[in-house]
Amino acid sequence: MIPSFILVRLPEEGKARMTCHNCRTECRKYGKDRKGYTRYQCRRCKRTFTEPHEKLEGMYTDIDSACHALQMLVEGCSVSTVERLTGIHHTTLLKLLVVAGERCAAVIGKIICNVPVTDVQCDELWGFIQKKESHKAPWEANDNSIGDAYCFVAIERKTKLVLNFALGRRDNATTNIFIEGLRAATSPQRFQITTDGFQPYKNAIADTLADRVDYAMQIKVYANSADEHRYSPGEVTHTERVPVMGSPEKRRICTSHVERQNLTMRMQIRRLTRLTNGFSKKWENHWAALCLHFAWYNFCRVHRTLRVTPAMESGLTDHVWEMRELLMAA
Repeated sequence: MIPSFILVRLPEEGKARMTCHNCRTECRKYGKDRKGYTRYQCRRCKRTFTEPHEKLEGMYTDIDSACHALQMLVEGCSVSTVERLTGIHHTTLLKLLVVAGERCAAVIGKIICNVPVTDVQCDELWGFIQKKESHKAPWEANDNSIGDAYCFVAIERKTKLVLNFALGRRDNATTNIFIEGLRAATSPQRFQITTDGFQPYKNAIADTLADRVDYAMQIKVYANSADEHRYSPGEVTHTERVPVMGSPEKRRICTSHVERQNLTMRMQIRRLTRLTNGFSKKWENHWAALCLHFAWYNFCRVHRTLRVTPAMESGLTDHVWEMRELLMAA
């Protein structure tokens, strides 16, 4: 599309002026819009223009407002809260979330690749989209876009870097996709991996990572609960460390770090906060929120224990990224 104005810089004065594309006439300043950008008016045809400013593709919201809204989302605010505080309509916020999620997914795929690791932990986090699985109508039984949605997460124990994640059912198909992504994210050097007792991990890791891992499971044994309506699982009576493949070190068989990451997700992603109405209504929005969170966690959020970001600790970056840099990196 041909722009309606041209920004020209005068060499003798070093000042920028706006020129109408149609009339080739210098425009005069015409006040400011509600976002503070300078407006110009053509002296001949009287058309008005706003000074050029950076935007995300397909969005009318300027980059500064977009970064501010996204920063609020990754800090645990709901879409309605961000709408009230920023004045950006919720439809625009959701569209912005999807655009940002696509960019963050591209950044993660481009940078977190062939990373040297020593100790990896995997776990699954339960969530749901639109409604819980038990609330689905009979005609919705085969619709996988609603109902339970598990987020599989792999984290490096020492650097706290989230290596890979996947969203789907808690089944063989999602597990295989998750482990294949983990292989692409890690270097060929040998490392130890620990998972919970979810059985599909055995075949997935044996088929995909057998040449580079020592694998063990940490299985939690729960006490029986007499309350059938109990929301949370029963009390953990003991854990069992079960070597599965290779020669895993017993002292490193642990899933505590990835489970602590699950808590971070519950706190920072409003869609995963339990017992609220902030849950996701669309699969696309849920996936975008996860992409945004993990990219922000790896590149922008300073870990309190490390005092740097996980990406810096892993040697992938040399400074703390801002939200704008994260969006532009794609």
